[in-house]
Parts: sequence; structure tokens; C-alpha cells
Amino acid sequence: MSAASASPPHDVFDIEHMPVEDDPRAWSPFRKNVVLVLIAAASLIAGIATNIQNPANANMEADLPATPSQISLSLSLFIALQGLFPLLWSALSEVKGRKLVYVLSLAIAAAGSVVVAISKTITLVIIFRCVQAVGSSAVMSLGAATLADIFDPSERGTKMGIYYMAPLLGPSLAPMAGGALTTGFNWRAPFWFMAAVTGLSGISIFLFLKDTFRKERSLTYQNVLKSRLKSRTASAATSCTTTVVEREPTGQERGGSPALPADVEKQPNDSLDEATVVLPEKLTLRDVNPFTPLWLVLRRKNNVVILVASGLMFAFNYVVGFTAARTLSSAYGYDALIVGLVLLSFGLGNLAGSLLGGRWSDIKLAQYKAANGGVGYPEMRLRSTKYAFILIPPCILTFGWLSDQRVHVAALCVFLFLAGFFMIWAYTSTLAYVVDANNGRSATAVALNSAFRGISAFVATEIAVPLQDSVGDGWHYTIWAGLLILAGLFVWLVEWKGAGWRLAAEKRERAAEDS
Repeated sequence: MSAASASPPHDVFDIEHMPVEDDPRAWSPFRKNVVLVLIAAASLIAGIATNIQNPANANMEADLPATPSQISLSLSLFIALQGLFPLLWSALSEVKGRKLVYVLSLAIAAAGSVVVAISKTITLVIIFRCVQAVGSSAVMSLGAATLADIFDPSERGTKMGIYYMAPLLGPSLAPMAGGALTTGFNWRAPFWFMAAVTGLSGISIFLFLKDTFRKERSLTYQNVLKSRLKSRTASAATSCTTTVVEREPTGQERGGSPALPADVEKQPNDSLDEATVVLPEKLTLRDVNPFTPLWLVLRRKNNVVILVASGLMFAFNYVVGFTAARTLSSAYGYDALIVGLVLLSFGLGNLAGSLLGGRWSDIKLAQYKAANGGVGYPEMRLRSTKYAFILIPPCILTFGWLSDQRVHVAALCVFLFLAGFFMIWAYTSTLAYVVDANNGRSATAVALNSAFRGISAFVATEIAVPLQDSVGDGWHYTIWAGLLILAGLFVWLVEWKGAGWRLAAEKRERAAEDS
């Protein structure tokens, strides 16, 4: 499917390119890439935190002690909170800036890791794994918003691909790192490791990252400010209905009757002194309301459909490592370290797909814009996912039935790599679309994307084991292939209809503001 040949009209108000002081998009390539490296490294650490506990579960059960259901609860709650809490972090970042949120959240994650490492009961482990999830969740969602702050849409796909390989590679590296640390020391070692690297990441961001947030380009900030100014104007209007502007009398007025007072509201804007223009205010935490910007993103049909597709893709990306590890451990008899090495093939596929998929997305976007008279719009980017969505289901089906038949592990590695490659090829473009289609609300949109991902991964993880045990690997992955066909259809629907939905929503929003 393809979008309509007629290009959507230009937005009346392009907040993404508002002039700002020290424009992050005018920074040198080196400075931009330093930001990219810092954020990607923090995201890698957050990705590792998700799965690093898995190889230590048996040791934790014996030492604390704990039941398998309690260990499972600690994992499920971690996934859910890491997906949901960015909704608050994103709202805070839209009025307080990105850097403050990064430093605060990483400090919380480091503190949570320390307490888990010294815990004597499973209750403390569960509570502070939740704290660790809350802290590690910010960088998982705000990273894309930070890249939107410093990179134009023409290069955003490539940079998004480089960035996003980090949190996707993290869950693949985590079992190997967790297995090595647990084998060499004990189950507490992975959490001491997480405390150290998380703290180091937070210190690096504090020292070397200059905030990329500019309030002039944030619709959330502007709407909060507008609401406060409207309240102040209404309050002032009740105490004074007429404002007199003092001026020198004209020659006619000197010789004639006295001039009537002039109503300032009837003067043209350029007649007002600059002192009457309200200067930007400093907003407080009381102004942070995450629900209003969330609703503004969710009421657009194109956003809801693409977020559902994104949730399905991420859920598979998370579950495949979990269920494949069970098969490799029980059916193939591999220990934690070997399981981690096999799953690394999926992570390497993610890595290659993220790099090449992002670059391919930018190349195709440039071609489509050139063919459309130099005019582009966000939905054009989704056309680059066509081949990936065609190839994802066969790769998953083949991997599933090879696992079911217990063939040589080398074949599993090949199809794990291909499934990871094509999955992230498609996912990179959908994430870039979420940012491009929500100018001024990119942090909120990406946080919602994290929420959809977290909820989807939570549900998928809860049903994965009973489904795998009841129907076997072959049919389990066949069901996932069907779900990802559905995700592809959703993405193509947004490519076809999304521009019309998005522009109609923008028109309604402008009409509501004018009224």
C-alpha cells in the first residue's frame, strides 16, 4: 500500500523548527555524536538490567529463599514498571528538561541496584527491583526524544537505528553477563555490577551532556504556559476592565478638546511597548500533568494503530529470548553461559538490523520526498518497512519448527539472527515515525510507545510459559508469526491512511485552541 499521491499540506505552525538560543540542531557533528553515545550507553545498561537476573534465579531461590512464583513476579513487575513509568518521566522532561530527568532516574536505578544486592529477603528484592525499573525506565523512552531535539528528520532514521541497537542488544548480552558473574561470584554480583555501571553512566551524563531540551519547541511546555497566562489574564480582567495608555497629546488635542483615553486592547499589536509582552516563566512541578499530553497523543488514530503494532513487535522481541532460553536449557541441556552465547545471535541480528534499517529508512524517505517535489511527510518513512514485514513471519516460523524438532543449534542461531534482523529493521522505522508524527510532543509519544511495549511484554511473558508448554515450540512461534503479520498490516494501514488522520486531528486541535 502507499500513501495518496497528493502530499499533505504543510503544517501551519512548525514548532519543531522554532528559532531557539544555542540550537542543538546547529551543534557540531562531534558534539551531537557525544550525546548519542552517552544516551545509547545508558540505554544499553537499562536493557541489560531487564534480563541480567535470569541466570541467577536458581541461586536466589535457594539463598533467600524464594519460590519460582515470587521470582517470576519480580521479573513481570520490572517489565511493567519499566514500560509504564516513562509516562511520568516524559511529562517532567517536557518542562524541566532532559538532563535533570536522566541524572535523577539513573541515581534512583543505582540506589535500587545496591539495595537488591544487599537484600536478605525476596520481599526487599521485589520492591527494589521495582525501584530499579522505575529509575532505568527514563532513558529507554527519553533517548528518542533527545535525538529528535538534535537531529532533523532527514537523518533521524539512521541515528535512531544506532541508538536503538543499544537497548535491544542489552537483553541479549544480559544472560551472558549475568551467568558469568553469578558463576564467578554469587547471585548478588550482577546487581553490584548494575549499581556500578548505572552510577558511572549518571555521572558521565551529569558531566558531559548539555541539555537538548528547548521549551520553545515543546507543545507541552507552551500549553502549560498558555494555561497559566490565560488564568492570570482572566484574574486581571476582573480587577481592571480598562487600561489607559499615557502618551503625548497631538497638536490637535493641545488646541482642542481633551483626547479620550485609549483602550489598549483596541491598539494594534505593534503599538504596544515591548514591556507589555509576557516573558517566559519558570514552571514548577505542580504544572506537570502527564494526562493531558497523553490524551492529545492517544486521540489520534494514527498514533494508536502504530503503537499497537510497536507493542506486538517489542513483545516478541522480549519473549523470544525468554522462551528460547527455556528450550535451550531443558531440551539441549545448555548452562546459563552457553544459552547466553546462543541468544547473542538474536542480539547481533538486532544490531545489524538497527544500523542498516535506520539507514535504509532515511534513504527511502529522501527518495520519496524527491519524487514528491521535495515535500515529505512522516508516513512516507513507513514504506521502507514493506520487505521486512514480508520476511519476518517465515523466519519466525522456521525458527519455531526447527526448535520443535530439536535440530542442530547452528540452524537455530541462523534464524534467530534473521528474525532479530528483520524485526528491528521494521521497528526502527516505526519508532522514527512516532517521533516525526508528534512534533512538540515527541517525549510523550515515545513514553506512550514504552507503555504499550511494557504492557505487551508483561502480558506476553505471563502467558508464554503455559502456551509454550501446552502447544510446543512450533505452534507457539506460529501464533507469534500470525501476530506479527497483524502488526505489519497495522503499519501499512497507517502508511495508507495515517496522513489524513493526523492532519484532521491537527486541524481539530487548532480549531479548539482558536475557540
